Amino acid sequence: MMVATTEAKVDVDGVPILEVRGLSVRYGKVEALHGAAIKVAPGQIVSVIGPNGAGKSTLLNAVMGSLPVTGHAAGTVLYRGEDVSGIAVEKRVARGMCLVPEKRELFATMTVEDNLVLGAYRRKRAGERNFLDQLDPVFELFPRLKERRKQAAGTLSGGERQMLAVGRALMGKPDLLMLDEPSLGLAPLIVKEIFHIISALRQTGVATLLIEQNARAALQISDYGYVLETGELALEGAANELAQNPRVIETYLGLTKKVA
Repeated sequence: MMVATTEAKVDVDGVPILEVRGLSVRYGKVEALHGAAIKVAPGQIVSVIGPNGAGKSTLLNAVMGSLPVTGHAAGTVLYRGEDVSGIAVEKRVARGMCLVPEKRELFATMTVEDNLVLGAYRRKRAGERNFLDQLDPVFELFPRLKERRKQAAGTLSGGERQMLAVGRALMGKPDLLMLDEPSLGLAPLIVKEIFHIISALRQTGVATLLIEQNARAALQISDYGYVLETGELALEGAANELAQNPRVIETYLGLTKKVA
């Protein structure tokens, strides 16, 4: 475990799927993110934990190129070794990047299956004949969605809506999946189920960048983690090492001694 610096410290073989260097974001005169540097290797789960207002969602939106018009980003975002900092969000999606936002943004009046099909629209537009080839794998990953495939998305529970949001993202066959607070507002048992599913995504080869306030659940399934506080990366390290760090334990895990 180490104190974060301006260079990310993840040791990966070959080119990381995502590398962020010196990423800063301003909203007017307010700097919401300062000098962030992270790496995600192919197939890896990397978590960014921290309190409300630390800049976690800002980090994801900057990586995805989807900042509000009032936001200004500086720094470098490399995807598979290519600088994508200056390209539009649509082109980042086309390259295999996908963000599931905190608000999920489903089409409430459409069925579960139609929402999933929309997730493959980019592939259909690109001329892929088998653009729906992920539908059965998504239903295998989320059996509850298969049961409710003809049900309106707006009638689903909170946990089911989160499953649908992730499933819709997977329909586009992303190489990098970014999740913004997937456990927000969910009951503990549903949170456990959601994180079990996120952990299972590792078997598909999808790399996952996870933004999460539930530090315990996030670190349990992650390979590597970062702690973001007041816009700056304060700590980083292997997830199991972060979970043993006294500062992380006291501040984010709610314990007074190291966890086993």
